[in-house]
Amino acid sequence: MLTLYGMSSSGNCYKPRLLLAKLGRPFRHVEVNAMDGSTHSPEFLALNPNGKVPLLQLEDGRILAESNAMLLYLAEGTSYLPDAGFERALVYQWMFFEQYSHEPYIAVLRALKKYPERAHQATPERVAQLLDGGHKALAVMEMQLSKTRFIAGDDYSVADIALYAYTQDAAFAGYDMTRFPHITAWLERVATHGGHVPMEWLPEGSAALSPGD
Repeated sequence: MLTLYGMSSSGNCYKPRLLLAKLGRPFRHVEVNAMDGSTHSPEFLALNPNGKVPLLQLEDGRILAESNAMLLYLAEGTSYLPDAGFERALVYQWMFFEQYSHEPYIAVLRALKKYPERAHQATPERVAQLLDGGHKALAVMEMQLSKTRFIAGDDYSVADIALYAYTQDAAFAGYDMTRFPHITAWLERVATHGGHVPMEWLPEGSAALSPGD
């Protein structure tokens, strides 16, 4: 069985969980919490020396890191990743956009608001910078979604999963979502797409990895 190591409140860790649920593929979730130090336990570092989650262990023991790489691997041969070269490249385009233009602002500000131990990092200057960068990224998405039902075209793809994970919490993070009606409608389309599960969902049999010394 696939084993997914992740932090259940992390958007990046939610991405492969959501796709696996939609694909109906069984997997075991092992909770590895960056806040309690278990991502730096000897057991976890033996799997991923980078000390980050999510981490996917395949049935044959091979290891794959980075959430968007997992999405691309798991979606191969499914409707969530186009076969045609240009359409596939558009999916890649939006997944790269998520990592470089979206997550560094929206995910970071969400974390500053969500995790009390990071609240001291939310200086007025940093919050203003994150709000500015995040609003710019959301404006790019809004323009695209005024033309297409989903982010890379008219069909749901792993690019939607990649961007949904943190965009769904953008209002919580402090972004003014009233400025983005097309994103709001897209969030609803994604949340009602077949097989969707919320971030809080975990498969039966989930376990936890103990932190190191």
